[in-house]
Amino acid sequence: MPIKRIGFLVWPSTRPLTLALLDEALRVAARVSKESALHCSWWVAEGDASSMSFPGIEFAPLPSSLEGYDRLIVLADEPMAQLPTATANAVRQAARASVPLTAISAGVYVLAQLGLLDGVRTAVHWRWQDDFAERFPKVIATTHLFEWEKHRVTACGGMATLDLALALLGREFGGELAGSVSEELVVERIRDGGERQRIPLRNRLGSSHPKLTQAVMLMEANIEEPLTTDEIATHVCVSRRQLERIFKQYLNRVPSQYYLELRLNRARKLLLQTSKSIIQIGLSCGFSSGPHFSSAYRNFFGVTPRDDRNQRRASGAVEGVAALPPEQ
Repeated sequence: MPIKRIGFLVWPSTRPLTLALLDEALRVAARVSKESALHCSWWVAEGDASSMSFPGIEFAPLPSSLEGYDRLIVLADEPMAQLPTATANAVRQAARASVPLTAISAGVYVLAQLGLLDGVRTAVHWRWQDDFAERFPKVIATTHLFEWEKHRVTACGGMATLDLALALLGREFGGELAGSVSEELVVERIRDGGERQRIPLRNRLGSSHPKLTQAVMLMEANIEEPLTTDEIATHVCVSRRQLERIFKQYLNRVPSQYYLELRLNRARKLLLQTSKSIIQIGLSCGFSSGPHFSSAYRNFFGVTPRDDRNQRRASGAVEGVAALPPEQ
């Protein structure tokens, strides 16, 4: 039997785009085929329901029981520090009642904190990969657009929210309906959940030069033990001078500078999203010692690694990850 009743558990951090992608896909599906019209309930996960607003959606407080729903979809766009007791109990109760659970974007943190994703392949946004893996080692985090494992469905967020909505419509009501909805929304193609989140490297670089792409791929694959510029040039079959000219033309910097920035940005992500020590992070990003790492970090970001971590944690603005006590 196709699903008829869906409950949406929405955190205040959920962005209008996420709501719009889901709401529009379901509205178009109901317009294309009356059989696919769903009864949707929208609840706030914490706080007052009146604090949430979105055109066409009426938010209500979370009910005491979620039984009778065919699917519960948890929505959040920033990780939360902790779960309200009532919300945690309601999600656990839904899981015990075998209600299929779906988590989109930071909604995966909710299910993971409740132990409902242990041993489950889970699509986690690439921005949170390090933090999520450290906090929930029993969860199999992937960089796919979305994962579908029996009663657990997860999506990384962003435009993958629409991909998941179309996949859900296709599974429940048939591929023809999903195709009709995507056509009306002018979606060129329905992406498969197994596709990777990150856009192709050549698109990120803004260049299709094959030698540049090869060189940057080598750099990204060798963060902990950096290669020399000569070694990179040898691997991509160009001279050092040619490689430097390519980098200067397309990226306006020499290879060594680009490589250093790549390693420092990786270090900053680890610094702000994990509890690894500063020396561990420096060594894992190819710096020979703590002082070497701190000096390079300060020269590039204008602040020492320790001060950067403490400032972000104190302000609670750690890339959307729950703030931790300042490092002593």
